[in-house]
Amino acid sequence: MTETTTTRTWFPGGTAVTQLRVYDWPAADGLRGGSPHLHTASTEGYVVLRGAGTLETLSGAGYVEHPLEPGTLLWFTPGTVHRLVAASPELEILVVMQNAGLPEAGDAVLTFPPVVLASASAYASAASLPGLADLEAGPQSDDPHVVAARRRRDLAIEGYLALRTSVQTEGPSALTPLYEAAALLVQGKAIGWQALWHERVLGSAERTADHLSLLASGRADHLAESAVLTADQSSPVPTWGMCGRLTTWDLEGA
Repeated sequence: MTETTTTRTWFPGGTAVTQLRVYDWPAADGLRGGSPHLHTASTEGYVVLRGAGTLETLSGAGYVEHPLEPGTLLWFTPGTVHRLVAASPELEILVVMQNAGLPEAGDAVLTFPPVVLASASAYASAASLPGLADLEAGPQSDDPHVVAARRRRDLAIEGYLALRTSVQTEGPSALTPLYEAAALLVQGKAIGWQALWHERVLGSAERTADHLSLLASGRADHLAESAVLTADQSSPVPTWGMCGRLTTWDLEGA
C-alpha cells in the first residue's frame, strides 16, 4: 500500500465538464446543429438541460436517432460517430467527458470526406479555427470566425451524410475506413495522452485504492486532507466548438 499524501485532485473520475449551446445553423440536409465527429479514446456523456433535438449516431449498432429533451441522460463510447441536431434554438447540454485532457488535446476526429482524412496537413487545415478566445459575444454572420466554424461544420456534414448512407446500405463495416484514418491522424498524440491519463485518471483511481486500504485497516489518515476545490471559466466568452458554443472550466488551475 502507498502512504497517502497530498496530491493534485482532478474533477471526480478524472472527467471534464462543458456547457454546450448547440449551433442553430442549417446544414445541407436542412437540419440545424453541429459537426459530426467521433472520439478515439474517450466516452462522452450528455445531460440535456433545455431545448429539444436529436442525437444521430453511427456505431456498431448502425444508424440510430436518439431523442433529446430536458432530463435526457445518455453516453456513448469511442468510435461512435455523433451528430447533434437542434429541434429548438435553445438546445443546451451539460457534457461530461472521460479522460480530462485527452479530448482537449485532439481526441476528436471530424467526419470530413475521405480525401481530407487521408492527409494530416489537409485535416489540420480544415479542422482549425483562428483566434477563438478573442471572439466577442453575439456571433455575427459576417464574422470571419463564424464563417470558418460553419465551413468546418459543413465539410464534416458532407463526409457524414455520405458515410451515413454507406452504413445504412452496407452496415457498420462501412465505418472501418474512417476508423483507420482516425487512428493514423491521432497516432502521434497518443504518447502524450498516455501521460495525461496516468496522471489524471489512473492516478485518481490509485488514490482511491490507497484510501480503501487505509479504511480496511481502520485508519483515516486521508480524511485529514479534506478540501474544497473550485475552477474558473476558461474564457469569459463562450468559444466556438465542434457542436456549438462552449463554456469550459480551467481544471488545470483548480
